[in-house]
Amino acid sequence: MNPIELSFEFFPPKTQEGLDKLRATRAQLLPLKPKFVSVTFGAGGSTQQGTLDTVLEMAKDGVDAAPHLSCIGSSKESLRAILNEYRSHGIRHIVALRGDLPSGMGEVGELRYASELVSFIRAEFGDWFRIEVAAYPEYHPQSRSPRHDLENFARKVKAGANSAITQYFFNADAYFRFVDDAHKLGVDVPIVPGIMPITNFSQLMRFSEMCGAEVPRWVAKRLESFGDDRDAIRAFGLDVVTDLCRRLVDAKVPGLHFYTLNGAAATKAICGRLGL
Repeated sequence: MNPIELSFEFFPPKTQEGLDKLRATRAQLLPLKPKFVSVTFGAGGSTQQGTLDTVLEMAKDGVDAAPHLSCIGSSKESLRAILNEYRSHGIRHIVALRGDLPSGMGEVGELRYASELVSFIRAEFGDWFRIEVAAYPEYHPQSRSPRHDLENFARKVKAGANSAITQYFFNADAYFRFVDDAHKLGVDVPIVPGIMPITNFSQLMRFSEMCGAEVPRWVAKRLESFGDDRDAIRAFGLDVVTDLCRRLVDAKVPGLHFYTLNGAAATKAICGRLGL
């Protein structure tokens, strides 16, 4: 039995090749016995059918699969229809997010915040769904202030969330401080750290710029120095992320949630080094 609960995030593939890759990735990661897997949902619901198809395929394999659901750009009617569809298939786990507006789309929708989406799910479906929400140890890039962001997070939890998954980070102290501050606001649900394996320098910097995750200067400089040497990037990335996870595991965090990007190698290697 793993000393710590694992979970993995996947995204819905858009091609047959992508689907084959995801199936191969799942075959490698499911022996690690994740507590659940999550499946992302595109801006404004742009991958809605792909999310459903991916979740249902995983559920057939006996995996607790949790679709992401974002409320931005959606009506209550469309959200109700999606949730009813999941319920009809016996899906009982949701990752509830505000989401981002797709480019060129001006309509925010009827629900503007994730806390409103959580309240809506609870009002419509009671306790049918286990609800995960997002947390930002380094604070949401669009938040007015750290305090404002923490209060927003507490609002989501008090609306009825069961647990939270954080944005990825490389500074464990940011996570520990965030959890302490959330507890002071009365948040008592598990806050599971999100983990991003490092396999590609330019991709990592692009993602981090978009989501407000800080890549420590010494890590970025070392990665940059490897140029196009992919093996060196992966080896160094493996050391950095394994050390981060070891510190989190030693602190008895409630779990580790890996952003797999539909690949197995790095996540599997980190878990192997941790003895998971």
